[in-house]
Amino acid sequence: MSVVSKLARDVKLPKMVKVQQIFNCEKLDTSNISSEVDKLLSQDKYSNSISEGKKICITCGSRGISNIALIIKSIVDYCKKVGARPFVIPAMGSHGGATAEGQKKLIEGYGVTEKYIECPIYSSMETIEICKNEEGVSVFIDRYAAESDGIIVCGRVKPHTCFRGKYESGLMKMMAIGLGKQHGAEVCHERGFKNMKKNVYLFGKAIIANAPIVCGIAILENPYDETRRLVALGPDEIEEKEPELLNEARNNMPKIYFEKTDVLIVDKIGKNFSGDGMDPNITGTFATPYASGGINAENVVVLDLSDESHGSAVGIGGADAITKRLFDKMDLEMTYPNAITATTIKGSKIPMILKSDKEAIQIALRTTVDSDKNNPRIIRIKNSLQLDEIYISEAHLDEAKINPNIKILSDPEEFPFDENGNLCI
Repeated sequence: MSVVSKLARDVKLPKMVKVQQIFNCEKLDTSNISSEVDKLLSQDKYSNSISEGKKICITCGSRGISNIALIIKSIVDYCKKVGARPFVIPAMGSHGGATAEGQKKLIEGYGVTEKYIECPIYSSMETIEICKNEEGVSVFIDRYAAESDGIIVCGRVKPHTCFRGKYESGLMKMMAIGLGKQHGAEVCHERGFKNMKKNVYLFGKAIIANAPIVCGIAILENPYDETRRLVALGPDEIEEKEPELLNEARNNMPKIYFEKTDVLIVDKIGKNFSGDGMDPNITGTFATPYASGGINAENVVVLDLSDESHGSAVGIGGADAITKRLFDKMDLEMTYPNAITATTIKGSKIPMILKSDKEAIQIALRTTVDSDKNNPRIIRIKNSLQLDEIYISEAHLDEAKINPNIKILSDPEEFPFDENGNLCI
């Protein structure tokens, strides 16, 4: 037995209780998404831009957004219906390992394949300088997008993981960072996240004025990671109306209904859950000092990396302990380009590596200093998107019982470890 295993073996873990967290469940029925997209794009103000023979570029980002393949396909279908010639580009800055192949593979993992959407996907890291912004900084966008007759910017609006501002994750950022590819993203990021709220606005505004933006299709979700509604904004509306959508998105985010815990266990992180692997708006694991929120956990344990992340373990730096299983799945060439471009090396630092789930949890608990070791507070979540059902230790039960938004689903049970000390996830 190793020294570390000896240090872990006497740490007694509490029994856990499965609970349901209740959120607002308003959503757009999947069967209505295509007709909703059709209705939005059929507005007279877009008819001249989306018409016979026009080459229309549609953006697709790196996030695992609910119904993203269907939404992209619906935009493609409308364009084809009116005789336009649509194509899709990955618009994700430096994600996907900052390669054309990696970016295409990333969106294909979300179902956005040429076979499904029935139109070409043009993936390239080549950019064109289209203008300079108000501060005289060069603005770059994807070459295919710049050479198109019109660009439909499709993206989810939600609070960002590293900064606060009028425009966070959404249409402005999709233009400033996503369309800019690795080169444009690096230019926008090089002044750091303390200037990001200004830069997203300046770069986005410059792109609206100098690129053939037809409209933005903003995706808003409910706390269950479901499509709540879709909104179309013309290029003359994005600057004014996107901040309203951001506030709406903020009010419809999921959360962990506990302010503080000793150990937070996250079963999986990955790019399909958050740009930061695990959304710090939920987990409190921010890589910069320019944003705050989420639960206050003394130690954070991450057990695994999603297959959909293709080895990108961005966000791993927010953990205090991880498993060897996760570490072995980590691809540095997929992880580091994003961290370097975004100037957030902290988010990709490698934490303590333990041989099993049980050992990682035990060491995380052993190294807490403010916990009651006989009755510790532990919370376990699947990932930072799916928060409807979570596990809490018995120490959180009294708090759960008085919260009308929490329903207790099980009796206290031991952690379900297998013979190797790993959880049955």
